Amino acid sequence: MLTSVRSLLTATVLAGAALAATPAMAQDDLGISVSGNAAIVTDYRFRGVSLSGGDFAAQGGIDIGTDAGFYIGTWGSSLANSDTTVMLDDGSGDIVGYDVGGYGALELDIYAGWSGEITDGLGFDVGALYYLYPNATNKDATSAAPDLTDYPVFDGYAAYDTDYWELYASLSPSLGPVDSTVGVAYAPKQDSLGGTDNLYLYLDLGMGIPETPISLSGHLGYTDGSLAPDLLAGGTDGNGLDWSIGADVAIGDKLSLGVAYVGTEGTSVDKLTDDAVVGTLSVSF
Repeated sequence: MLTSVRSLLTATVLAGAALAATPAMAQDDLGISVSGNAAIVTDYRFRGVSLSGGDFAAQGGIDIGTDAGFYIGTWGSSLANSDTTVMLDDGSGDIVGYDVGGYGALELDIYAGWSGEITDGLGFDVGALYYLYPNATNKDATSAAPDLTDYPVFDGYAAYDTDYWELYASLSPSLGPVDSTVGVAYAPKQDSLGGTDNLYLYLDLGMGIPETPISLSGHLGYTDGSLAPDLLAGGTDGNGLDWSIGADVAIGDKLSLGVAYVGTEGTSVDKLTDDAVVGTLSVSF
């Protein structure tokens, strides 16, 4: 489903408990399936950019699908809840200590879509995804915003929205032993993206090594818009690449241990857009 859009799609232990409590026979009778997974990652990298400040993150989600290919799900991850920017004043004292705010300690995604096969060996996936930051500070804080008449440098910081949504679509052609996915994700213009839009194109490749529990993967992505890695790192380039190459080892039917080298193009900032080795321990239900 959405794993082609968000390669580290994983779930919480609570989601696993909910799955265990769902009668499998009832699911079969209704043509509904429930699945989920849980993971600990050494760094939450979204399209090459660290959203956990280079620290460990707990992630998780749950999917509900139908025999017809329609699905709905949710996914969450802990974030870097670092200190937020504080506006300074010029001596007048008007906005001393005003907390600009941050994205908080949690990302929660809700998505729905339709996946299946166009023909034998060619899969598809289309849907919409909403990114929420439920404990972000200063979200739409118009009532708390100070008078910024004398502080144009802070214009736009006084009140802002953090949540945004995007549409996605992908094709997954079978290339012999290699699994491949070519996809696009588009976020239309919205306030949380600074009144601009964002386009993301990507290619994912993967294959298992015969007679072993090891699988290899590669990823190449291109961003054009407000979420470009260089812009997030404080640069001026509104487009850029991200990439990764990794390996996973299956431990039984449910557990997986993985490692990946992740990088981005553009300004390199420590624990944000610098190249990093990311480890993952995940379990599926």
